[in-house]
Amino acid sequence: MCKVAIIGAGFVGSTSAYALLIDGAASEIALIDVNKEKAKGEALDLVHGNLFTARTKVTYGDSYSLCKGAEIIIVTAGAAQKPGETRLDLTKKNAGILKGIISEIVKYNKDGIILMVSNPLDVMTYMALKWSKYPKHRLFGTGTTLDTARFRHLLGDYYDINPTSVHAYILGEHGDSEFPVWSSANIAGIGLKDFKKYDKKKLDMMFDKTKNAAYEVIHTKGATYYAIGLVVKDIVRTIVTDQHKVYPVSTLVNDYYGVSGVCLSVPCVISKGGIKEQIRIHLDKKEQGQLKRSAETIKRFLKQV
Repeated sequence: MCKVAIIGAGFVGSTSAYALLIDGAASEIALIDVNKEKAKGEALDLVHGNLFTARTKVTYGDSYSLCKGAEIIIVTAGAAQKPGETRLDLTKKNAGILKGIISEIVKYNKDGIILMVSNPLDVMTYMALKWSKYPKHRLFGTGTTLDTARFRHLLGDYYDINPTSVHAYILGEHGDSEFPVWSSANIAGIGLKDFKKYDKKKLDMMFDKTKNAAYEVIHTKGATYYAIGLVVKDIVRTIVTDQHKVYPVSTLVNDYYGVSGVCLSVPCVISKGGIKEQIRIHLDKKEQGQLKRSAETIKRFLKQV
């Protein structure tokens, strides 16, 4: 059990809080938002459900002093992605907001774990590391965890297999330059090519659908928040219970297949202290090239900040 502080009480922040409340891993959830009334409303709505969940203290406010004592701080605040807008279009808009947020967090908390959720995720994660001076194992982003979940869901549907038994990653940027690791994708240790239903064109279509999933949701309902809220909940539970689970999170890499000095998603072991280690997954030549192109895309936008 631990205290979790959530910066931003919008769709993603409040849904993450709701998922955490139901899960019961947090002993306290602190909602922090520049709009104190919004934070109050969300907190009241959450705490009214305590009869049906594990008893969780819910606090709120516009002061970052609520970050004191938090083992995990989740940053969801920022301008929302609009229809037709890419995650990287948000770069300049959200960088300014983030700088102020990070400066306030470090006033009250220097020992916690910061989990970045705000987009453009990889750029924001890198800038948060720079401004906070947190060690990289204690500051990372949700990365392509949700993209990977979407991908496994589609593959599971196609092969009629529970997605928990599908082992396939989306890596790189949490955005348009992300890529699938087809070379090691498997079900129960069996490569996808070895199944009778294998059809490269159909599988490529599944990746395209994965990459464009967020745009589709934003176009139809305005924002994505349920699934990412569950991602946040799962990562928090993994940290709290020291599960050593592997997630493709956005983290600062150093000579990962020749890529350095940028935050992007690679498989990492998550434990109580944050990132325990980065896993050097096998990438074929094409995938190594895609990783490098993804890094170059992120670096190009970092220069705008």
